[in-house]
Amino acid sequence: MAAARLNRLFKLKPLLASPPTTLLHPLIRRGFCAAALDSDDDVRFFGGLSHNPTFSIRRDPKERSVQWVFLGCPGVGKGTYASRLSHLLGVPHIATGDLVREELSSSGPLSEQLAGIVNQGKLVSDEIIISLLSKRIENGEAKGESGFILDGFPRTIRQSEILERVTDIDLVINLKLREDILIEKCLGRRMCSQCGGNFNVASIDIKGENGKPPICMAPLLPPPNCASKLITRADDTEEVVKERLRIYNDMSQPVEEFYRRRGKLLEFDLPGGIPESWPKLLQALNIEEHDDKQSLAA
Repeated sequence: MAAARLNRLFKLKPLLASPPTTLLHPLIRRGFCAAALDSDDDVRFFGGLSHNPTFSIRRDPKERSVQWVFLGCPGVGKGTYASRLSHLLGVPHIATGDLVREELSSSGPLSEQLAGIVNQGKLVSDEIIISLLSKRIENGEAKGESGFILDGFPRTIRQSEILERVTDIDLVINLKLREDILIEKCLGRRMCSQCGGNFNVASIDIKGENGKPPICMAPLLPPPNCASKLITRADDTEEVVKERLRIYNDMSQPVEEFYRRRGKLLEFDLPGGIPESWPKLLQALNIEEHDDKQSLAA
């Protein structure tokens, strides 16, 4: 099973800057080698459907639950859309950002080191992320979970290659949004200190120009019982957000190309907030949403 293989492959010492390949399972060692890549065009959606006949995903959840990945800049809404799809399709949503925050709030040996990394806007090392992810997947499989939607992983070529060696990724959904909007959304993020709910107080209303459509995003406000308990994440400052975006953009292009060449990359340009984007994303994924059930269209 995937968890057992992940457990063997990913149990690396988290404080190692770069583990010697002799510590790794042979599959991982082979994963570090350059692979022959297939040439396939990516599919880009501007809030609508593409008719590229080369694009296909596994659509029968009876055989195996979906194994999808969400990519996108910090603040683009990966967690929101991944969580909605998780509930709709009945598969776990695994967000590496949540795993890191859970570790930060613990008294574990990594919490102090992680605090310094996160507060400076730097990316957490592969070793730490892989260790946390391995533990999460193993615990999930022990509870009978099947399939997954990964959010925030993989974010490097190395992680992509390792993941490819241990499991089949059916689809990689890359959410896109203008950088100025991303910054505003990140600065508007709030979290309830009591229930842990995530909200956003930013109200975005940008007029269309230079052929670009207008974008309106209403704030995601908390319920009354959470309104007085909102806190801002320590790393959500303009300086840190801009640095996170710069680092992400530098590192994401090779990962996007990795999946683009394998014909697994679906690029989706968000046309607006959740009310505008959610139905178009479902359309792009050939998913039908009903009050009592969901289905993946054939």
